[in-house]
Amino acid sequence: MKKTYITTMPNHIGSFLKASECFAALGINITRVSYNKAIDSHTLFLDAEGAPEKLAEAEKYLTEIGYLQSAKDGKSIVLLEFKIKDVPGSVTAILSLINEFNFNISYISSQENGTDYQLFKLGLFVEDPEKIKNFLLRAEKEFSVRVINYNHSEKVYDNSIFYNSFVSGLVQSMGLSDEYKNDLLVNANLAMQILDEKGLSPYRTFDSIHRFANLLAACRGKSFSPRISHHTVTENTKIILIEPPCGSNTTIIVSNGEVLFVDSGYTLYHEEMTSIFRKLIPDYDNMTKRAFVTHADLDHCGMLTFFDEIYAIEKTAECLRLEYSENSGYREQNPLHRPYINMCKILTGHRLPDPSKLKVICGDLSPTDEPLKQIGFFDFGELHFEVYEGGGAHVEGETVLIDYAHKIAFTGDIYINLKGLTSEQAEYNQYAPILMTSVDSDPKSCAMERTAILQRLGAGNWQIFGGHGFKKDYTVNIEL
Repeated sequence: MKKTYITTMPNHIGSFLKASECFAALGINITRVSYNKAIDSHTLFLDAEGAPEKLAEAEKYLTEIGYLQSAKDGKSIVLLEFKIKDVPGSVTAILSLINEFNFNISYISSQENGTDYQLFKLGLFVEDPEKIKNFLLRAEKEFSVRVINYNHSEKVYDNSIFYNSFVSGLVQSMGLSDEYKNDLLVNANLAMQILDEKGLSPYRTFDSIHRFANLLAACRGKSFSPRISHHTVTENTKIILIEPPCGSNTTIIVSNGEVLFVDSGYTLYHEEMTSIFRKLIPDYDNMTKRAFVTHADLDHCGMLTFFDEIYAIEKTAECLRLEYSENSGYREQNPLHRPYINMCKILTGHRLPDPSKLKVICGDLSPTDEPLKQIGFFDFGELHFEVYEGGGAHVEGETVLIDYAHKIAFTGDIYINLKGLTSEQAEYNQYAPILMTSVDSDPKSCAMERTAILQRLGAGNWQIFGGHGFKKDYTVNIEL
């Protein structure tokens, strides 16, 4: 059995030794340690493996000696910005007022800027909200002061309670309950440790998580404004492309009166997307809802639980089955991708479809030795698709649909129209490559898969619908 301990250790010699001796005595193996004094001078993460009863004994011992992290109710860092005259002694009155209220200062930053004033930033460690309220009432009478939020890119981190404050901010911005704090905390630390070992500044990691969560939250409700476009295939077949600001596209094929959805975005935006579906599709609530999923990344399958029938190739179906049974899906089996995926699941409220809804159209679980391999066929309405499986360079189970008669291709995330991204989509798409090191499991091989797709297209004018961004119009000329 494995367990993660989030310990709050005294910042003095021998603290870690004491915990290590406890684990050794109980026959528990420490499999991961993460500590960075520059980020948090007390919090140390320990992953341990051992018998359940021994892990429980260790937890009891660490609790008794005060090492296990407890909620620091009411404690936070308040960051203030004072505008002061750039003259000797101007900060003295501010420091005197802080001293009068007996606040600890966790952060100071000030620098001349070529004007007559300086912006003097202070981080104050606050345990009593009423106390800081009274302090601000006094300060506003004497100084030009404002409360500002953490700017993580400026490395504004408290050295004793950063992790708790950081995760509390994520939970608050997404409207989550406190029960998710621990999981978010562990995965944020895992991401930081992995990327730190690859040379990425820890501050950039936390800043990226912070900005990613804020972007997800900012696009909800009335601010959810996807780009919607309509594309004609034949008199009886049309395609509606929905491009949310965050997450994958959802494409709706309407052919001979039947409706098929290709991919679905995050669970987080279920209500917003459902409202759009109802406006676009007559009698949406009473119809049998069918979806085809190009691959099992959670930004493409977050709404699958709301569909009645889910079409997929065998590898994608297997990934969904694994996750439904609380095993690691393909992304989570990659240690570099696991922390980001776990945080995404929490932040987006990810839900998984019942495997009984899955309808496997073709394929098997054997390895694919080609960049793009034709494995079967899939018909819907007037459309006749050849089904291709990629080599797994983006993720195992990646699927491409090509209709040669109507010159339509659905390419998932193997091939997307980068120049056709909205500004919101472009901002969203920048965070996963940072936090996963790459959105592709094998970037070099993924380039080969993209080339293979274009080589498979015959002569004529093609409409390519990727997993993100606008439709790509692509012409293939055959020279005689």
